[in-house]
Amino acid sequence: MPTVEIDPDELRHLTGHDEKDDEQLKEDLFGLGLEFEGETDDGEFELEFAPDRLDRLSVEGVARSLRYQYGDDRGVYVPSTNDAEWTIRVADVPEDRPYVTGAIVRGLDMDDAALESLIQVQEKLHATMGRQRAKGAIGVHDLTMLKGETLKEDDDSAKSITYTGVDADDETMVPLEGDQELTLREVLEVHHIGQEYADLVSDYESMPAIYDEIGLFSFPPVVNGRRTEVSAGSRDLFIEMTGTDQWTVDKMLNIVCYALDARGGKVEEVNVEYTDDAPVTPDAGRELIRPDLVTKEKTVAHGDIETMLGVDLDERDVVDLIERAGMDAERAETDDGAAAYRVEVPPYRVDVLHPVDLIDDVGRAYGFNELEPRYPDVSTVGGRHERSRLEDAVRDRLVGQGFEDLLNFHLIDEEQNYERLGVQQGSDAFGGGEAVTIEQPYSEDFTMVRSWALPSIMMVLENNTHRAYPQDLAEVGFSAHVDERENTNVAERRTVAAALCHAGASYEDAKAALRALVDGFDKELETPATEHPTFISGRTASVVIDGEEVGVIGEVHPEVIVEHDIELPVAAFEFDLDGLR
Repeated sequence: MPTVEIDPDELRHLTGHDEKDDEQLKEDLFGLGLEFEGETDDGEFELEFAPDRLDRLSVEGVARSLRYQYGDDRGVYVPSTNDAEWTIRVADVPEDRPYVTGAIVRGLDMDDAALESLIQVQEKLHATMGRQRAKGAIGVHDLTMLKGETLKEDDDSAKSITYTGVDADDETMVPLEGDQELTLREVLEVHHIGQEYADLVSDYESMPAIYDEIGLFSFPPVVNGRRTEVSAGSRDLFIEMTGTDQWTVDKMLNIVCYALDARGGKVEEVNVEYTDDAPVTPDAGRELIRPDLVTKEKTVAHGDIETMLGVDLDERDVVDLIERAGMDAERAETDDGAAAYRVEVPPYRVDVLHPVDLIDDVGRAYGFNELEPRYPDVSTVGGRHERSRLEDAVRDRLVGQGFEDLLNFHLIDEEQNYERLGVQQGSDAFGGGEAVTIEQPYSEDFTMVRSWALPSIMMVLENNTHRAYPQDLAEVGFSAHVDERENTNVAERRTVAAALCHAGASYEDAKAALRALVDGFDKELETPATEHPTFISGRTASVVIDGEEVGVIGEVHPEVIVEHDIELPVAAFEFDLDGLR
């Protein structure tokens, strides 16, 4: 899960609650769904947050949520904006990155803490909503260092800049953290930031570039120019964002503008002018005024709120809870005449897609810890599923054999699931099933459901090379792959995966652990030799339980071990849980 670093003193200052000690803050943050993961060397809180609440990627966003939770703020807040003086003209842009948005924020009292927070929200938005800058990239510039082209002879305040495409060898700039003028191609080849993000534009026929009257000052999505670099003394900022769709960059811009508004900045609109042949989305138009701080409406039924939360609420209480969640509500009715609420959602909330999202906010404002558990009003009482009992029995036996029990995420990315294990997607190898992908993932780290559990265990070993050995890890977990024979086109399964990592880890060690596990369930184990790309040839076998082939066991191939920066041998096995039924 993503984490954000928050200075508790800064949080107290922005919420206006200096009386809160660290423990009280942690408890309040937990009520928002922000889990305390530890502290940095500088004493900042490391908070894990749900990736849907991208407005909490900064201390300003977290402070806003706390003020609502404390009851200090209520309802929807939309910053007032000054009329536009600057225009972004869009012409001949790369077809792979045609969209742009922008805003100006004036009168900021920037200090080191505010600058650090701005950099963090920029980086976190890049990593999440921006998909590592591929879908959306943010550029923040010192407005005083820009010289726009004058649009009107009688009005010096009306100025413009241009977003366009250029030849990589024709234009030059001095990039951030650089000290010499480079062509855009040289930026990609020799500058450390350019090298990191070169893949994003490597296939472009022309390079994205943003100009003012002086020259090129931004090379999105790669790097800004040094001329417009923001410092702790900057007071007026120009924010530009480019991307692959208008909605994404507009929503990213809203989150940044709200964060800077909390710092005392005054948001100023920017005109965006597209040419007639630009691939503009139908709902946006060719002349935009940004930021787009329009609220949206959702309707939620009163009965759905009570049913899902399991509490009886007065209508006035629901309106109060919705306002304490940072939204506005008014009484309405569903199509069948039942009580409902028309809820106004602020523009920084990119996560509210369904009435269930509103009910979640009502529940948090009410306090999930305040909900009292009760038996459902049904004639029967549930019990443990047979599969669940089997899973627990397998875990108990593995722990008894000295394995650490893991609970990893079911979501992963294709590189981790296939490439780093040497497995080809769609192959017949165990774990090689076709990926069940997510159409619109929040993060490029979680783009598919894993097809087997061993990649997750290898990632744990990779992240714990600083820990003592031996490291014997096991997981009974969920995996899935595409299977058109299923009604849902997806075959789901539970697998048992285990890995032994120490100086002498061998096939024999893994087989001894596997045999002890299988014998505990009075099953017959066979291990005929086989081949699997993750394991060493000649040190690999199929796992056959009661005559049915259900998995694979072996010594992990050195290339896979090196790929994961592990310095000790690894022996592992994985098989379908159903083999022990």
